[in-house]
Amino acid sequence: MSGQLRGWDDTIVALATPPGIGAIGIIRVSGPNAFTAVNELFPSKNLQQQASHTLHVGFLKDKDTMLDEVVLSLFKSPRSYTGEDVIEISCHGSPFIQENIMQAITAKGVRVAKPGEFTQRAFLNGKLDLTQAEAVADLIASNTEASRKTALHSMRGGFSSDLHQLREQLIRFSAMIELELDFSQEDVEFADRTALTNLINQLNQSTARLISSFQLGNVIKNGVQVAIIGKPNAGKSTLLNTLLNENRAIVSDIAGTTRDTIEEILNIGGVLFRLIDTAGIREHTQDLIESIGVEKSFEKMRAANVVIYLFDVDEVAITDLQIVVTNFKNEKIQYLLIGNKVDGKEAMAQQKFVSFPGIIFISAKENYHIDQLKNALVSRAIQGDINTEATIVTNARHFEALEKLSLALADVKNGLEEKVPGDLLALDIRQCLHYLGTITGQITNEDQLDFIFSKFCIGK
Repeated sequence: MSGQLRGWDDTIVALATPPGIGAIGIIRVSGPNAFTAVNELFPSKNLQQQASHTLHVGFLKDKDTMLDEVVLSLFKSPRSYTGEDVIEISCHGSPFIQENIMQAITAKGVRVAKPGEFTQRAFLNGKLDLTQAEAVADLIASNTEASRKTALHSMRGGFSSDLHQLREQLIRFSAMIELELDFSQEDVEFADRTALTNLINQLNQSTARLISSFQLGNVIKNGVQVAIIGKPNAGKSTLLNTLLNENRAIVSDIAGTTRDTIEEILNIGGVLFRLIDTAGIREHTQDLIESIGVEKSFEKMRAANVVIYLFDVDEVAITDLQIVVTNFKNEKIQYLLIGNKVDGKEAMAQQKFVSFPGIIFISAKENYHIDQLKNALVSRAIQGDINTEATIVTNARHFEALEKLSLALADVKNGLEEKVPGDLLALDIRQCLHYLGTITGQITNEDQLDFIFSKFCIGK
């Protein structure tokens, strides 16, 4: 999508680096008057006569006040991030200096940018589509290698390319069916219905693959919430400390020591796990504070993506463990059974719990089989390898649009099978094109754009 909305013909400025003291700060200016505004503060040379993609060192002056010695990076339209004239000012990282420079620039008729407005202008000027623009925000927010690679793949146009292919094939058939409508009196068919049926089947498969990737995409983007539950003194806090390699949770032999939930984040294999150490679950307790902690444990368990049920191999009864497993299955909870405190008696534990395949036996205190537990967590979370070179849907907005696209494709397929008239078939195909367009931004509205870009940081 290119063009302007609501008068995007002014010039904007914002700090592009995080606020606070640092070695340098970067102030970004974009718009038709970017060169004029900064040129009035830069007496060393005429910036409007300089070539694009060049650097210039000199002093910024506001009348008789010396602001700072800076490096100016010049990018002339359309060869810039926004597609407009852009100047990036690298100044010293003093908040006082940065604020003075910002005030001097805004005094020249430049306004302070809204969150995400630079990227929004890049989208409006056709420098990138909406999926690429949203991937910019995802890349900035990425905190694992997997999330970085996934966002980078989309930002470079991987997802856009997949959608473009779907859209182009649909447009071609839509045009042929629309042509038929112009010759409706001649009763001719320009669109090959068999080829269209095959195309719809292919599009259904591609759409289904993208939809199914969202579960993994959500894991990559937001992490996995893991609740560690079990009876008091099963070793939950010890396990948490072992996984984190630090003494975060209080460990003691007194039942009920952990009276509230403790949350920590752990990166395993490029996936973020939000580990929640819960209060020990006892059926009867007279301690009011402990009772509140136990109730929170149940809440965290129901909200978790994966539950680690930790038990002492010497203390738990087979019947009790069977009840736990049955409850997990009835509640459709993803779980791992972890037998703790094996400490030299793993063979006996395996024999005792032979009717529960898949139990991982560990010693949290001795760091025994902890890597096996970590591998099981990753396997349970992603259910396969993370292929960040393939398109993985991580955006809920894209997921919802793809689900609507899937329903619209089903309508086209049903229409072909029932041999509906071409005008009705064309309507269903237009609906498919509409949902594809909402993802890439070919079909959008100003309010939607404002909402999407408002979630960006200022300066980007």
